Amino acid sequence: MRLLVKRAKLMLFQCGAQISRRPFSGMATGSQFHRLATATATKTVATGAQQHDLDTDSHLRETTIRQNQAATSPLTDSFGRHHTYLRISLTERCNLRCDYCMPAEGVPLQPKSQLLTTEEVLHLARIFVEQGVRKIRLTGGEPTVRRDIVEIVAQLKALPELEHVGITTNGLVLTRLLLPLQRAGLDSLNISLDTLRKDRFERITRRKGWERVIAGIDLAIQLGYRPKVNCVLMRDFNEDEICDFVEFTRERPVDVRFIEYMPFSGNKWQTERLISYSETVKIIRERFPDFQALPNGPNDTSKAYAVPGFAGQMGFITSMTEHFCGTCNRLRLTADGNIKVCLFGNKEYSLRDALRSDQCTEEQLIELIGSAVQRKKRQHAGYATVDIRQQHLLHPHQKPLLHMRNYSNLTHIDAQGKAKMVDVAAKAQTTRVATAEAFVQVGERLTALIAANELAKGDVLSIAQLAGIMGAKQTSQLIPLCHNIALSSVRVQATLLEAEKCVRLEASVRCTGQTGVEMEALTAVAVAALTVYDMCKAVSHDICITNVRLLSKSGGKRDFQRQ
Repeated sequence: MRLLVKRAKLMLFQCGAQISRRPFSGMATGSQFHRLATATATKTVATGAQQHDLDTDSHLRETTIRQNQAATSPLTDSFGRHHTYLRISLTERCNLRCDYCMPAEGVPLQPKSQLLTTEEVLHLARIFVEQGVRKIRLTGGEPTVRRDIVEIVAQLKALPELEHVGITTNGLVLTRLLLPLQRAGLDSLNISLDTLRKDRFERITRRKGWERVIAGIDLAIQLGYRPKVNCVLMRDFNEDEICDFVEFTRERPVDVRFIEYMPFSGNKWQTERLISYSETVKIIRERFPDFQALPNGPNDTSKAYAVPGFAGQMGFITSMTEHFCGTCNRLRLTADGNIKVCLFGNKEYSLRDALRSDQCTEEQLIELIGSAVQRKKRQHAGYATVDIRQQHLLHPHQKPLLHMRNYSNLTHIDAQGKAKMVDVAAKAQTTRVATAEAFVQVGERLTALIAANELAKGDVLSIAQLAGIMGAKQTSQLIPLCHNIALSSVRVQATLLEAEKCVRLEASVRCTGQTGVEMEALTAVAVAALTVYDMCKAVSHDICITNVRLLSKSGGKRDFQRQ
């Protein structure tokens, strides 16, 4: 309004100047000036209104364009949720050994070759940003154990459309790294801290460093950050510190966020250690009666609260009691290159394998991302569907020993659900023999051609025998987690059964060792059967491989003989 008045006065002054330059015909009256000023002001108001309409139309058009782009983006799921937030796990390693997170000696880690390289991380980040991601948070493990963490932040900040880069850390090395990270462009940081007591910190983490974490929080404040402090609440663990954390916000402008613990043990859910959001608020209000709720953003996972007059505030991440699936805009990229569309889900899709494939184009990689996002469910199904990796939502370093499926009872799966080879070192060396068979139904015409050795590709039975022997010797390379065994004998017999119009294949394999050779015998007849098919397919595709089966095995803990 002040701008319109100024414009009206300016026009009035200009009109007055024009009148003064006209031939004298008498002084204009006050009413004439009033009519002139009124007309000028009306014209100015009209012009301003038109400009406002144009600005509004332009804004609406831009909004519509953005909505249309979001609707067609591969990052928009079937329920219309557009995912603009990506969490990238940079490592599985951690420099703490929290007792509720891992054993004192640590946990088995994947080989470095299975993890994303820095170049692959940045490549995938660029693709996600080009498709609509505007916020990236770096997590782990503990992301600060990466030597190139500062460079990664700087490279991410160089992506033109990326608006925000954050990090979740345990804070141990912040006093050394935070200034370089800020210079690289780091926008925000979350610091995991489950206790404000030094002795309890050392007992929980099995490491010293509580003072460094607190110093890191204070340094972040001095550098202009408003750090978030993530605290996993657990009954009989740190529930007696709830109000201490609230007091922590009195002088410090921090956002302390209480995270509901996901209480599971083995494959049986336990709720004894869960302290719910409502119970926590009740405990706080007993000491701070004016503890009040604050407004929340549309995609916030945390319910904001504060004590009036305190420099900081509190938040509650209600993963268990009040999920926030309807407004979820988050995706996760694991350290080994899998995309998780739901932090509570057990579905993962490997982007690493696609990225490393020479046949996969960037367009196909984007299609793979879109396909994964389209499979996201409306909401997580609760306790029953959660796998081990969901714990990273609650604590960035937590790899619990107890989880939903009892992996430790599976011989080819370790305690963390990773594939492993069975250790046979303790087994006795014995002579082990296994025999297997397979049949290839070839039909009347092929039976005649094989019998007469008139197939264009050569002697079917001899080549099948050779292929079976070679297959047995390659078993450990074909069957995952099979031991590489020094075979002492492989015999493959290929017999044409003219009456049955089929080829019978039998393999007998022998070794002296600590594990059996049934897989070698089965691989031998399977490869021999496929070779028969390959030799005959030019004549007919009406060929059927049947009854690939073990006939007998001996020399191990249990012998077997098919009746």
